[in-house]
Amino acid sequence: MELKSKFIFFLAISLFFNSVVIAQNQLVNQVDPMIGSGGDGRVFIGPSCPYGMVKPSPDCTANPNSGWLPLPKVVTGFSQVHVSGTGGGPKYGNIQIMPFSGALDKLDQSSFREEEQVRLGYYETVFKENQIKTEITTGEKVSFYRITYLKNHTKDLKIDPGFFLGEQEEPNAREAQQFVGSQIEIVSDTEVRGYSRIRGGWNNGGAYTVYFWATFDQPIAKYVTWKEGRLYANQSAQFDSGKKTAALLSFGKEGKQELNVKIGISFLSELKAKNNIQEEIPHWNFNTVLSDLENKWEQLLTRIKLSPDTSEAYKKMFYTGLYHTMLMPVNRTGENPLWTNDEPYYDDFYCIWDTFRSSSPLITLIDSKREVEIVNALLNIYKREGYLPEGRSGNDNGRTQGGSNAAVVIADAFVKQLQGIDYELALNAMIKDATVPPGGNEEKEGRGGLTDYLQLGYVSYGIDRAGNRTIDYSYNDYNIATVAKGLNHLDIYDKYIKQADNWQHLWRTDYLNNGATGFIMPKDASGNWLDDVVFGESKIQKPTFRYTPVIIESPWYVCHWCVFFYEGNSWEYSLSIPHDVPEIIRKSGGAVAFKNRLDTFFDTKLYNVANEPSFLTPCLYHWIGKPYLSSDRISAIIKNNFNTSHEGLPGNDDSGAMSSWLAFHMMGLYPNAGQPYYLLNTPLIKGTTLQLEDGKSFKITAKNLSDKKKYIKSALLNGKPYNQAWILHEAIVKGGELILEMDSQPSAWGTTILPPTK
Repeated sequence: MELKSKFIFFLAISLFFNSVVIAQNQLVNQVDPMIGSGGDGRVFIGPSCPYGMVKPSPDCTANPNSGWLPLPKVVTGFSQVHVSGTGGGPKYGNIQIMPFSGALDKLDQSSFREEEQVRLGYYETVFKENQIKTEITTGEKVSFYRITYLKNHTKDLKIDPGFFLGEQEEPNAREAQQFVGSQIEIVSDTEVRGYSRIRGGWNNGGAYTVYFWATFDQPIAKYVTWKEGRLYANQSAQFDSGKKTAALLSFGKEGKQELNVKIGISFLSELKAKNNIQEEIPHWNFNTVLSDLENKWEQLLTRIKLSPDTSEAYKKMFYTGLYHTMLMPVNRTGENPLWTNDEPYYDDFYCIWDTFRSSSPLITLIDSKREVEIVNALLNIYKREGYLPEGRSGNDNGRTQGGSNAAVVIADAFVKQLQGIDYELALNAMIKDATVPPGGNEEKEGRGGLTDYLQLGYVSYGIDRAGNRTIDYSYNDYNIATVAKGLNHLDIYDKYIKQADNWQHLWRTDYLNNGATGFIMPKDASGNWLDDVVFGESKIQKPTFRYTPVIIESPWYVCHWCVFFYEGNSWEYSLSIPHDVPEIIRKSGGAVAFKNRLDTFFDTKLYNVANEPSFLTPCLYHWIGKPYLSSDRISAIIKNNFNTSHEGLPGNDDSGAMSSWLAFHMMGLYPNAGQPYYLLNTPLIKGTTLQLEDGKSFKITAKNLSDKKKYIKSALLNGKPYNQAWILHEAIVKGGELILEMDSQPSAWGTTILPPTK
C-alpha cells in the first residue's frame, strides 16, 4: 500500500471511530422513553420533537391514555397524535395506520409485537404473525414510517381516520371521547387524504378535527374503502356522513420490500397537512429526519451537563426527566383553527395545576425563550376567550382542578424577569380570573365558588373542591400581588396581599390529629366547622361520615370532583401553603412542633409521592433551619420511588410534572414556583453545569459527595462564603459556580438565613 493510500486509510478509520465516540457521547442516547411507560407513569413512548404537535406511536387497544401498554402485546395500529403522562380519560389517538399482508377483506388487522426497540426519536416493532417491521420517526407536523415487508408478500396498509382512543358505548360518557365524523379519499396512486372529528376526552371538550395527507414512495396497486362495517371496491372516497370511514391499500408484491409513508397532520385543513409535508420533509430519507430530530433534542439536553463520573442510571433518569418535561404543552402556532394571528398558540396544557410547580420553572431554566412563548400563548387564549386556561386540549378548555394557576406561571416568569411578555395585560388577565365568576362554566375556566370566596374569604363546604380551591385561590392572589407590586400598582397589591391570607379562614386551630395541631377543615357558609359531612347526593336519605384529616378518597358513589380536597387530604394540603410557610409553622405550634409534624407526615406514609400537592413538602424543613433534613427526605423519596425501569415513575407523569420534580432534585435545586428563588439540597450528582441562553454558565459542584458524605458542610458562591440554603434565580442567570463542601454530619450551614417569605 502506498504511503498516501495508507494515510487516507488510517484517516478514514480514525474519523469513523471518532464519529462513533461522538455518537455514543450524545445526550440523546441517555434518554430512555420507556422509563415511566408502565405502572401509573403513562408516558408517551413514540418519537416527538420538543413540544411537537405530531406524536406517532402504537395503540395497544383503544383504552390507554398514551396509546401504548406493556400488556397485552397487541397493536391495533399507529396513530399520529397522543398525550404524555396523563390521568383521567384518554385524548386523541387520531389517524391510525396499520401495515399487514393479506386480503383486503377486514378492518381489524391487529398483530402482536414480537420485538420492540424504543429510543429518543425512534420506534420499531416486528409483528409476530407476519414479520412486518415498522419503524417510526417524526418531524414537527409530519410522521415518517419505514415499513419492511417479507419478500413475496403483499405490502398492504390500513388507514383508519375513524379510530380514536377512549371510545365508550355511552353516548356522552364523562371523559370518554366520542365520534363525530370522518372522511377519507384516495387522491392519486401515491396520496390519501381525510380527517377525523372527535369530541370529549379528559376535558369533555368540544369537537376537534385532525386533518391528514398521506404520501407513499410506491404506487397503490389496489384498494377498497370502508364505511360503518362495509367494504367498497373501487370506490375511492367515503364522505363524512357521521359514520366511521377507512381505506385498505395494497402496493402489491413487486418492487422493493420497503414502503415509506409520510403523514402530514393539520388542525386547519387537508391542504395545510399536505403543505406541512412539502415544507418540512420534502424528501424520502428516513435517517435524515431521525438525525434532524435528534439534533433538536441534543441542543436542548446539552443545556444541562452532568459531571463525567455520574452513574449511567442517574444519567438516564436525569436526561429522561428533561425529555419528558419538554413533550407538552404542544406548539400549534400556525395551526389554530379558532382564530388567526401571529402570536404563539400552544395546546395540551394537562394541567397547569400539575405543571406550574416544577415543569414550567424547569423550562424557564432550560429554554427561557420557549417559556416566553408559552406564557404569551396563555395570554393569546385569554384575549380571545376571556379567561386564562387551566387545562386545555383539542383547542378547548377544561378541568379547573383547583386554582387559576396560569397566575403562578405568569408570576414565575415575572419574578425571573423573562422579557417579551406584556405583564400589564397579564395582570388584567389574572384579575379577571380573580373577580369575574365564570357563570356556570366553572369546570372549564375561571374560579368556581368565587362568590363565596370573595364574600366569606373561603369557599364553603358543598361547593366542589372547596378546600383546595380556597388554598389555591389564596396563592393565586399572592401571585397577583407579586406582579402588581412589581408594576407599581400598589392599590392592587394591597388588596391581593390581604386576600393571600384567606386560606387561614379554613384553618381549624384546635383540631388534633396524629399528634399535630391545626388543619384546613370543612366549614359551611354560616361559618360552622363541620365534623360530619354528607356522603352522596341523595335528596331523600343524607348519610353522613366523620371527616378527618387523613381521609383521601371519596366512596365510589360520590362524584370524584365533588370532594373537599382534590386528589389529597388535609394532612397534605395543610402543608401546601407555598407563600406563607412561616405562618403554617406558627399555627402548628412553632419549629419543634412543626418538625414533629413533618416527621409524622413522612414516617407514617401520609406523604403521597405520586401527586403534586406534596411536591414542595419535603423541602419545608428549610423554614425551620434544618435543610439537611429536607435533603434526607428527598434522597429517600427518590431512591425508594424512582428508577430506570418501565415503572420508574411513582405516579402519572402529568405532562412532565413528575419528571421535572426529579430532575430538579437531582441537581440539588427546587423552585418555589411564582417566587424568585430555588431551595438548595444535597445533589444526587457531583457536578451540574447549566448552559444559559446568553452564553453564560452556572455550575453546581458537590465536593466529596458520597453515600457517607451527604451533608453540606459549607458553600462558596463565586469564591465567597454562601451560608443560605436557597439561591435567587438572578444569581444563577448571572453565571458562576456554587461549590458545596460535603461532610458526613449535618452542620450549621443554611440554618440561620431562612428562605424568603411574603
